[in-house]
Amino acid sequence: MTTKRGYHHGDLRNALIAAAADLAGKSGPHAVTVRAAARAVGVTPTAAYRHFENHEQLLRAATLQSRDRMAETMLAQVNALPEVEDPVRAALSYLAAVARGYIQFAVSEPGLFRTAFVVNEDTLVDGGKFSPDDSAYQLLVNGLNRLVEVGHLSPEHRAFAEITAWSSVHGFSMLVIEGPLGEWSQEMRDMAMNQMFGILVRGLTGTPLSDQLTSNVLADVNGERDNVQ
Repeated sequence: MTTKRGYHHGDLRNALIAAAADLAGKSGPHAVTVRAAARAVGVTPTAAYRHFENHEQLLRAATLQSRDRMAETMLAQVNALPEVEDPVRAALSYLAAVARGYIQFAVSEPGLFRTAFVVNEDTLVDGGKFSPDDSAYQLLVNGLNRLVEVGHLSPEHRAFAEITAWSSVHGFSMLVIEGPLGEWSQEMRDMAMNQMFGILVRGLTGTPLSDQLTSNVLADVNGERDNVQ
């Protein structure tokens, strides 16, 4: 096998996956083919087919990598949070950071975002697509569990809370990348996102948020530490 970049045995598979993710990032999941990935890497289609028998296998790998990248963006938002003493505020800030990271990934990488939700042989949540073992999904689960632990979300309201929260944040993301919110200014979108999060948490928990707590949580997520109590 002759390649343009001299890949060693074992490296080509990862290179093809990376190329497929790049193709998806630029043009969406339908742009992912074995031949296109091979061309991007600089190898023959025959060499690529030794690692992926068909486009579906390669797209599956690109889907998993897209989810990993989304989880990285979400986790970066969580890791940027300040340390606070109030456990309720900390739990709410964690959940808000997870939501913000999700939306940020959708806006900055719309092709990868769409690829992360390509439906194949898996079923939603339980079959491996955003299953409990999926990093992005687990961040959401952790955030909701923390609300229960600090007494801000009752155990009886915990069931299916992931779907409620996920639907809200995913819907907001789609309105930005494919809907009318894409025409809004960043300031307007941030205001809408903050309002959406407040409504979501109040609806999930049945517990009102004080203006001060809401202000503190948004300051934590937005990195605004001045004049925060």
